[in-house]
Amino acid sequence: MKQTTWVIRPEDATDTSAIDDLQAEAFGPGRFARTAFRIREGVPHRPDVSFVGLAGEQVAGSIRLTPIRIGDTDALLLGPLTVSPDFKNRGLGKALMRTAMEAAAAAGDKVVLLVGDAPYYSPFGFQQVPFGRITLPGPVDPARLLVALLNDGDIPSGMVHGGASAAVAS
Repeated sequence: MKQTTWVIRPEDATDTSAIDDLQAEAFGPGRFARTAFRIREGVPHRPDVSFVGLAGEQVAGSIRLTPIRIGDTDALLLGPLTVSPDFKNRGLGKALMRTAMEAAAAAGDKVVLLVGDAPYYSPFGFQQVPFGRITLPGPVDPARLLVALLNDGDIPSGMVHGGASAAVAS
C-alpha cells in the first residue's frame, strides 16, 4: 500500500546527512552551480521554518527556507523542496509546502521567493515576479521566478542577496 499520510516535523541537525543525500539524488552535482544554490551558500537556513517528512524513521522529503534580502527587504528563499523518488506523487511535497508556508506566516515573514514551476507552486500563493522587479546574481528563467506574499507583504524590488539584515539577524 502506498503511503499517503506523513509525519512532518522540524528539521534538526541529525537530519543533515539524509537531506544532503536527497538533494544529491534529486539535483545532482550541478545543483551547486545554480543561482538559487549560490545565494544560499554560506547562509544557514532557518530551522523554525525548515521541515522533514518521515516515512517511518526514514527522511522521505525536506523543505528549507533561508533568509535573504531583496533590495532592502528581508525575505525568505524557499528551497530546495526535495522528495525521495521512492515517495514522489503521494502528497509529501505539498504537505511540506503547506507546513513551511504556514510556519513562515506564523513567524511574521512577509515575502517568500523561489525559482520553480508556477503550476506546482501557485496553489501555495506564489505568482510570477513582474519582469525586472527582482534580480538575482546569476541566470534564472524569469518565468520561474516566483514570489508569495504573507502578512500583507508587498512585492519588493532589487537585487537578491543571501542573509537577513542586521536588524533581523540580531
